Amino acid sequence: MTDIRINHHTEVTLHFTLKLPNGDVVDSTAGKSPATFKVGDGSLLPGFEQSLFGLKAGDQRTFEIEAERGFGPGNPLNIQSVPRGQFNEMELEPGLLVIFQDAAGGELPGVVKTIHDTSVDVDFNHPLAGKTITFEVDIIAVKPV
Repeated sequence: MTDIRINHHTEVTLHFTLKLPNGDVVDSTAGKSPATFKVGDGSLLPGFEQSLFGLKAGDQRTFEIEAERGFGPGNPLNIQSVPRGQFNEMELEPGLLVIFQDAAGGELPGVVKTIHDTSVDVDFNHPLAGKTITFEVDIIAVKPV
């Protein structure tokens, strides 16, 4: 192990786990290959990346990443009312993830929030928006780039 610390000019290899406040695991490299990224390459959101600065190989830490530093607080304007007819015969229930096609032909996921007689409220915010995320890391290697 070296004493190179994570900074703007490093490549980092680590194992990580992301957890919701209730302890549910959202994503993890546990039992898989570790993740490797160059600081600043966009692989991690800035709030997650900044929490790693100063760590070195062998360090293990747990961070609480608030919504503002993580996936954002969520935007009420991203909750849209969609005509119920657009769902055809789909069985709808709150929490259901539905994939829509955006204007450019890409996929746009939304989560059903509320079902009304003629419309459905769909939340197009990131599913982790507004949530504090527990970020557990085990730094395996840090090298200069």
